[in-house]
Amino acid sequence: QVQLVESGGGLVQPGGSLRLSCAASGVRFRLYTMGWYRQAPGQQRELVATIQAGGNIDYVDSVKGRFTISRDNAKNTVYLQMNSLKPEDTAVYYCSAGLYRLPVAHWGQGTQVTVSS
Repeated sequence: QVQLVESGGGLVQPGGSLRLSCAASGVRFRLYTMGWYRQAPGQQRELVATIQAGGNIDYVDSVKGRFTISRDNAKNTVYLQMNSLKPEDTAVYYCSAGLYRLPVAHWGQGTQVTVSS
């Protein structure tokens, strides 16, 4: 059974930082593309960042230069370092995994990120 468990969300002021973690189990982690999506209230789910098994990384334009996705295959964990946070980043952030370029096969339950002064 595949499980993705996110952690690290919370309330932060604009300009602050958070690091999200996603621990994966039940998958051959090293072979998977991992990603982060987010969904704000009343909005569609948006792809934020992906990291493929070979290390290829992509970001949505709005987070380039501020967010960094990384993975630790020894720990079966993917991270999202979020710096210079803006109120527009407020959303539920979901970890995802898949065997193809878009990681949509498996999903975590999400972790709330709120950026507010």
